[in-house]
Amino acid sequence: MRMLDPVVSLAFIAGNTRTIRLATGILLVPQINPLVIAKQIASLDVLSGGRLIFGTGVGWSEHEYEVLGVPYHDRGAREDDYLKAIKAVWTQSKPVYKGKFVSFSDLQSNPHPLQQPYPPIVIGGNSPGTFRRAVEMGNGWYGYGLNLDDAGRAIAGLREATKKYRRPAELGELEITITVQIPVERSVAEQYSKLGVHRLNLIPPSNSDVSQVERFIQDAGNSLVGHV
Repeated sequence: MRMLDPVVSLAFIAGNTRTIRLATGILLVPQINPLVIAKQIASLDVLSGGRLIFGTGVGWSEHEYEVLGVPYHDRGAREDDYLKAIKAVWTQSKPVYKGKFVSFSDLQSNPHPLQQPYPPIVIGGNSPGTFRRAVEMGNGWYGYGLNLDDAGRAIAGLREATKKYRRPAELGELEITITVQIPVERSVAEQYSKLGVHRLNLIPPSNSDVSQVERFIQDAGNSLVGHV
């Protein structure tokens, strides 16, 4: 699969757009130094005028972790630790953090993100640990390629997690985003909405040129909202 680096790609897109929201979907935080991530995402948010959504997850490929020299089986705990460290960098004038996998003091990292206190953090994945992390630490949750049945099961898992874990009041309502891989008519979108989905991401046909992508957007707008 020809997958571009999300940070590089979004920097390019930020410079060629003005209004659309930009998001990583998802950045595998446990594989990257959290201070590097904090700097990259803050820079993207500033360059895009505060349009960034920070989608993050732990991934599934053990081989990726092996070749990077990062332990695979503690990736969930590492993600928790790294996200706390990243938030410290974004919100403190002289960041200090002490965790299991990362600790720092006596540093500065400017600029901070344009969005305050930081860009929305969206947690991707379908495991119980992911649902817990979304409730405790995320502004939103993200699922990729989920049909209605899969989406319903994931949302049920999120609701169960809300009964078990405390959600900080400052995070507000957990926003649910799903990428679908099928053509979506208005009636289907309404079914996702009834499940509790706030945002649907649509995938253009593969190998589309610019005109085909523009037509895809136009058709989706006409189908879902009546105009675009």
